[in-house]
Amino acid sequence: MAAKRRLGRGLASLINEEASVAAVTSIEGLRTVAIEAVHPSPLNPRAAFSPEDLQELSESIRMRGVVQPIIVRPAEEGEGTGSFEIIAGERRWRAAQAAGLHEIPVIVRELTDQQALELAIIENVQRTDLNAIEEAAGYQKLIKTYKYTQEDLAGIVGKSRSHLTNTLRLLRLPEPVQALIRSGELSAGHARALVGLAFAEQVARDIVRRGLSVRAVEAMVQRKGGDAEPAKAKKAVKDANTRAAERELGDALGLGVEIRTGKGEKGELRIAYTTLEQFEELRKRLLNLK
Repeated sequence: MAAKRRLGRGLASLINEEASVAAVTSIEGLRTVAIEAVHPSPLNPRAAFSPEDLQELSESIRMRGVVQPIIVRPAEEGEGTGSFEIIAGERRWRAAQAAGLHEIPVIVRELTDQQALELAIIENVQRTDLNAIEEAAGYQKLIKTYKYTQEDLAGIVGKSRSHLTNTLRLLRLPEPVQALIRSGELSAGHARALVGLAFAEQVARDIVRRGLSVRAVEAMVQRKGGDAEPAKAKKAVKDANTRAAERELGDALGLGVEIRTGKGEKGELRIAYTTLEQFEELRKRLLNLK
């Protein structure tokens, strides 16, 4: 795996944040090409581009041009002679289009799919362009497809092992929660506190609605007793009457119902809904509204 570490650092050196066209004129493969000869790559882990960020970059490009070259590789046969696939810099390419440029500076590299994927992930991670779910998916693809260990990958992308582990754990969250992270409504810090939590989706939407801080969410989770695994254990020791009551209420409401018994006669009734329509219907029934 040492070879992969060296490869990662070599690729990363091509995308130094401070590099400019003037500083890299000695790099082999630097040229200017027609902007229509360049197209995005399906390997790019980044799926979302903020219109506001693109507008800001486009204005900068109108004034100063594309300061940092885009890294490309020759397109495969059948995609047109003289065309190139973007490996690093799709955001700059999109902004250059919006700025009305006809030509852009590129560095042409002969890269395999593995090298192209590594470079695309490294470039985006180093620039913090990826949201946490895109970042996690990129790490997971490298680990599964090319057999990286987390330790090796941490060395390549310049992140700690714990950062990789915590980021990968976000992929365990329900898809609706992941969607909130992708949209920017929920931060990675909030989301990490929800991994393994029962009713994570409902809690996530409550966080967004109430604007809770990460510290408040962590405290709330700690008060409620942590993740979903202990909750499953509690279900296993429920008596027959409690389980029967859960089924009866669940059938009557058409929703998931959980009864948690406490000391003495105390307890807690939880009703899970997945849509606002279900919540509104439940509210009307509880308040006897029509």
